[in-house]
Amino acid sequence: MLNEIIAIYAITDDLLKAIGHDEDSRRVMSDAEIITTAVCAAMFFNGNHSKACTYMQEHGLIPNMLDKSRFNRRLHGIFMLMNDLFHQMGMMLKEISDDTEYLLDSFPVPMCDNIRIFNVKLIHSEQYRGYIASKKRYFYGVRVQLLTTKTGIPVEFVFLPGSANDVRGLNALPLNLPPRSEVYGDAAYTDYTIEDDLEQTSQISLKVMRKKKSTRLDPPWIQYIKQHTRHYIETVFSSITSDFPKSIHAVTYQGFLLKVQAFIFAFTLQQAFI
Repeated sequence: MLNEIIAIYAITDDLLKAIGHDEDSRRVMSDAEIITTAVCAAMFFNGNHSKACTYMQEHGLIPNMLDKSRFNRRLHGIFMLMNDLFHQMGMMLKEISDDTEYLLDSFPVPMCDNIRIFNVKLIHSEQYRGYIASKKRYFYGVRVQLLTTKTGIPVEFVFLPGSANDVRGLNALPLNLPPRSEVYGDAAYTDYTIEDDLEQTSQISLKVMRKKKSTRLDPPWIQYIKQHTRHYIETVFSSITSDFPKSIHAVTYQGFLLKVQAFIFAFTLQQAFI
């Protein structure tokens, strides 16, 4: 574990330097140490920040560890910085990859099941009530739109309310990909306007499963390739969500998103570097 934590810190520090991040040198804990602790909490302690802070301090990794309250304030203050770091890492992974095929899908992260909505204090809005088709039940929370390499390494993500459909998620993702990239997704991403625009402006081919009544039906061999890739997408995304705990404890909505973001960050590091 110690070697992995050191690797996480080294990668985080290098990414901060790459984006030209500057901070007050008088701080007893650097932003790299704050982010490393949050990612380690996700990777080793089911998102429990207190356990991660205690471990880092007791093992001499961060002797000047902040108390829980100050740590959480610092972490909340660098929410967007963590997001920037992830996408910087994603850009790097795209650049070094020889593969031009990417997988697109979404998965729900519930704050609670539908029956407990009235007890939720983090946020109150009907747009966060979504539906999990595979489980045939409603949930209250966010939907993560995720783009991964063909080998299952996340390179882009965005948070949306639980009720958001996949086309909205497709619009929200930057899709900053090399020309002639191919993005595979299921039929829920069908939008001919977006499909044509990506092809014409970015030379990105959106390969979605066609519905039976589609006006753009695929020939059998392309349909077979898409179907085969679709099964692979399901395998990749089930491995990502299996690393998430059954419930994510948070006091604020931003704190909830921070923990989800840290889980995605940790999974990417594990798959790509550690």
